[in-house]
Amino acid sequence: MARGVEEIADLPDPVGRVVAVFERPNGLRIERVTTPLGVIGVIYESRPNVTADAGALCLKSGNATILRGGSDSPRSSAVIHRCLVAGLESAGLPAEAIALVPTTDRAAVGAMLAGLDGDIDVIVPRGGKSLVARVQHEARVPVFAHLEGIVHVYVHGAADLEMAKRIVLNAKMRRTGVCGAAETLLVDRACAATHLAPLVDMLLAAGCAVRGDAATLAADPRVTPASEQDWDTEYLDAIIAVRVVDGLDDAMTHIATHGSHHTDCIVTRDEAAAARFLAEVDSAIVVHNASTQFADGGEFGFGGEIGIATGKMHARGPVGVEQLTSFKYRVRGEGQTRP
Repeated sequence: MARGVEEIADLPDPVGRVVAVFERPNGLRIERVTTPLGVIGVIYESRPNVTADAGALCLKSGNATILRGGSDSPRSSAVIHRCLVAGLESAGLPAEAIALVPTTDRAAVGAMLAGLDGDIDVIVPRGGKSLVARVQHEARVPVFAHLEGIVHVYVHGAADLEMAKRIVLNAKMRRTGVCGAAETLLVDRACAATHLAPLVDMLLAAGCAVRGDAATLAADPRVTPASEQDWDTEYLDAIIAVRVVDGLDDAMTHIATHGSHHTDCIVTRDEAAAARFLAEVDSAIVVHNASTQFADGGEFGFGGEIGIATGKMHARGPVGVEQLTSFKYRVRGEGQTRP
C-alpha cells in the first residue's frame, strides 16, 4: 500500500493542465484547463487497502473524498485512514481532505447515495455485484462503476495456437476473481479443428471447468453443456464458457449481445481483423494479442485505480488521477462584446 501511494505521488500533477488552446476570429483566446471534480464518495467492501488507494488518488487529483469501508474490516480501514491523516497533517493539508465514515450502519450508504445534500459530486462503488447494483439504482449523483466483468477472449482464425494458449490460460487462470478475468472463450470455426481441442485440454488440465456449445462438447468429452445463462455469467471462479463462432462478425455480435462493455480481446496475426475488432467492439478496454488481466490501472501506468468504469460519460476504463478531473474554459479578451 505504501509503495502504491508513493507511485501515485510521483505521477505528474493532473490539475491545471492546459489541454487545448484556440483563438476565435474576434480575438478571444480560449483554453481548456483540467480541474478537480470536487468531493468523491467511495463505497467499498472487503478490501481495506482501497482506503489508501482511493485516498491517495483523490488527493493527487485535487479532490476531497469521503470513504465508507466494508463492515467486515472497519478497524483495518480506520488504522489505514489514521496513517493518511497523519500524512496530510505533516504536509500542512487539511485532515478532512480524506474522511472516513465512522460507522458501518447501512444508512450511511443511503445518505451518501443521496449526495449528502449536494455535497458529493461523484460516487465510486468498489465491491460485489449487489453493492454496485444498489449504488447504480439508488444514486442521485453520477457513478463511476462497472456492474459485471463478462470478459471475452476471441481466438480468430488467423491466431497462432501457442500464443492463444498462453493468453487464454493467463486471462482465465492467473487470478480468477478479478474483473479482468476471462469468462467466455470464443473460437473461430476457421481454426477450430486445430485450436479448439488443445485450448480446452489446457484449461481442463489447469483445473478450470469448461462449459461449451455443441462443437466444444464434440471436441472433448469432459466438457459440460453450456446453458444460455452461461454466456451472461461472470463466474469469478475457475469456470469458463466456450463457444465456436462463424468469423469476426459473429464474434463481435456475441460480445455485443452478452458482454458488459468491460474488457474484450482478440488473438490474431491478421492486422486488418484486429483493427476492426479494436474499432468496433464497444468496450472500455479492447485488447489485441495480450491477456485481459492487464485491465488494471497500475498496469496502465496510472499508479493505481479507484475502479474500472464501463459507462460512456467522462471516465471509462481504469479510473486514475486523470479520470478524476474535469475541465473548465478560460476565456481571455481585450474588451470584446458580442454583437
